[in-house]
Amino acid sequence: MLSTQKLRTSAFVLMTLAVLAFFPAPSRAQAALLMEEPYGFFGSVNPTGHNAIYFERICAETPVKLRRCEAGELGAVIARYKGIDGYDWVAIPLVPYLYSVEDGSQVPARVDRATVQLLRDHYREAHLLGLGEHLSPGSFMSDGWTQLAGLSYERRIYAFRFETSEEQDDAFIAYMNDRTNRSHFTLLFSNCSDFARFTLNFYFPGAFKRSVFPDAGMTTPKQLAYKLERYAAQHPETHLAIFEIPQIPGYRRLSRRNKSIAESLSTTGYAIPIAVVNPYLAGGLFVDYLARGRHHLIPKHPQMLAPENLMALTAPVGAVQNPDSAGVQVPSAVVIGTAEMNAAATANSGLTGIKVAHE
Repeated sequence: MLSTQKLRTSAFVLMTLAVLAFFPAPSRAQAALLMEEPYGFFGSVNPTGHNAIYFERICAETPVKLRRCEAGELGAVIARYKGIDGYDWVAIPLVPYLYSVEDGSQVPARVDRATVQLLRDHYREAHLLGLGEHLSPGSFMSDGWTQLAGLSYERRIYAFRFETSEEQDDAFIAYMNDRTNRSHFTLLFSNCSDFARFTLNFYFPGAFKRSVFPDAGMTTPKQLAYKLERYAAQHPETHLAIFEIPQIPGYRRLSRRNKSIAESLSTTGYAIPIAVVNPYLAGGLFVDYLARGRHHLIPKHPQMLAPENLMALTAPVGAVQNPDSAGVQVPSAVVIGTAEMNAAATANSGLTGIKVAHE
């Protein structure tokens, strides 16, 4: 017969297992602040870039309605835009947002303007017509629906990943679906970074406030990333991790690094007229640039995400490889090695007009 001590131990183990069965550990998921680099002429004039938020557990039932993701789905990217038929925010699945295709295996290793346009048109016809059949694609001076898909053809993106809970994500879905989704975009006080700041405050209440310095009262991508890093340093339970999503070559020149307002004004020709009009303001911006504007947000060797390993964004904490010791994937990792593999990837995409070029 079992001893009394063994019986007590067995009973305790059974009771513990029963308690755990009724009160499971809270389910965790990942989200990420996306800091997207500036590009093109506007990126030279205003080199702050763009912000969006990626969610592992939140998916797009439509571009303007959210739901819980189902098994196998990679989540969605949500951001504030202008020029999208009056909508304030739009949600796009992760892979189409980055590459204008629905499967990472369909992503070309190199693109040209015609390929990018064909990929975007194909995705719009399949998924975005609900936003308006006559939605403008955008132009040199205005934005349009092309800012919703294929962003990795335009610029490099950094993902600042943090943990979220099931309850937080469900509350965010309900709030976003219930509120009126009408445009509030203004460059100075209600831009894409302000939407990201609101979202971060939803998950970390009161942690992300507007500040006069370093951006003269504006919210910018670099400022938000800086504040998220500082918050994570004080709250290690956020498990912050930083990834780089490289720009697919061929369509544009490489994008430029993100700058704060103070940094862009202090390092360009804007500094001269500001100093003439208001030397005190110019001095304050320059001092702030020296104090905080040169802070290095990106680690020396961030893990790079190619189309075939985006699952790293959704991996449990601790499963991400250390980029200093693991094989870091570089942009060339998306190159398809042989003509036969290129042809297969093209056929699978259903876009017979696309020919994947070698680097």
